[in-house]
Amino acid sequence: MIIDLRSDTVTKPTKGMLEAMWSAQVGDDVFGEDPTVNALEKKLADMFGMEAGLFCPSGTMTNQIAVKLHTGPQMEVICHKYSHIYLYEAGGIMANAHASVKLLEGTYGKITSKDIAENISVDDVHACETTLVSLENTMNKGGGSIYTLDEVKPIKTLCVKHGIKLHLDGARLFNALVTSGESPKDWGAQFETISICLSKGLGCPIGSVLLGSKADIKRARKIRKSFGGGMRQAGYLAAAAIYALDHHVDRLAKDHARAKTIGQILEKHPLVSEVFPVVTNIVIARLQGISPEDFLSKLFENGIKAVKFGKDQVRFVTHLDFNDMMLEAFEDRIKEIR
Repeated sequence: MIIDLRSDTVTKPTKGMLEAMWSAQVGDDVFGEDPTVNALEKKLADMFGMEAGLFCPSGTMTNQIAVKLHTGPQMEVICHKYSHIYLYEAGGIMANAHASVKLLEGTYGKITSKDIAENISVDDVHACETTLVSLENTMNKGGGSIYTLDEVKPIKTLCVKHGIKLHLDGARLFNALVTSGESPKDWGAQFETISICLSKGLGCPIGSVLLGSKADIKRARKIRKSFGGGMRQAGYLAAAAIYALDHHVDRLAKDHARAKTIGQILEKHPLVSEVFPVVTNIVIARLQGISPEDFLSKLFENGIKAVKFGKDQVRFVTHLDFNDMMLEAFEDRIKEIR
């Protein structure tokens, strides 16, 4: 039995999801005629109290559409230095929007209104004007740390004061909402655009939705087209997302509980010096006396897959294909690694 904890993107569609995909009604989405895609976009927009949505192949695409929507040449986006939009999207801020980026420090990947206020670039001949702030929830490189509404609202107030747009990379937003118990509509009220990833904790095979105003989503659709992202009978994929939203949200709490157990197991391991606080489904362990490469090799020899996440860190991510039997096996096998 291979225990794959590299990411929550490794899951396979469940039987119910496959049945939903098989029976989906489809049409040509470029013509706006795929009823299942339209239903998904409306479902998420309504859920977050936003006007419209745009279904895309990936979270990278929805994020980069948002960056291009809100910035441009000689403009600037502020984000944490570990943000996915900066680290893991192939230089898209530069390549797609031709914008500058200002990277901030912050505990477990999070930034505050005070951090942002001290780094806003005004419309000055010598500077790139700040037109966008981007947050990430949950924060991947922060060990699945979450923002709460109390932390976001001062940032929103600051952005409104300075005429700056606020975007949310909601890669694992439902993980954060299950943990905090906060309302999607309250979150939708804070941001101009939100990217909702469907292929992580929710277990879909592909897809993300960008939420925003009708005007922004109209422009976003054209940007998606220029990115090569126009889709045709995409309703088969949208059906998987609708099924996931109806059946896979509440169960995220199980992933969080199993991740906490993994964190507790790793804290006792002699090759681990630190485990980041486990808040959702991501566990980051800092190693001692062994390189990530050697540790991962030993894990693999014992049927466990994880990923390197820094010069001395490895990451484990729980998901719907990781169950209690695998958790017990993980605990037994990790003891064999010295």
